[in-house]
Amino acid sequence: MKLKALLLAAGLALAACSPTPAPAPEPVVPTAEAPEPPQMTVSSSACTARGGQMQQVGRAQTWQCVVKYADAGKRCTDAAQCEGDCEIAGNSGIAAGAAATGVCQADSNRFGCRTTVKDGKAQGTLCID
Repeated sequence: MKLKALLLAAGLALAACSPTPAPAPEPVVPTAEAPEPPQMTVSSSACTARGGQMQQVGRAQTWQCVVKYADAGKRCTDAAQCEGDCEIAGNSGIAAGAAATGVCQADSNRFGCRTTVKDGKAQGTLCID
């Protein structure tokens, strides 16, 4: 009889130690906050007064006043000959310090790759996102 009682007690003890299933984890739901719209850096009326147009530019698509230059595309060897910069558009591959002729910048948008020309010599290429 003692053996039966001992076996019954051991069985109950083992049953009490059996693992219980863990509660199912609650799914993580990301908050769906709308991204903040790009802000304008200059008022639209002030931009228009300067002869510009508000445009979203760059990787972040920020609003900026972009002014077109009257001498856009004119051949140049220095920014002093232009309203904007004297530049070679794109990643030109021209070594800094090499003799170069550029064209006057089309507008005030600074984004993209360009090599500026100063005193008839190419400067380093700069890419702005």
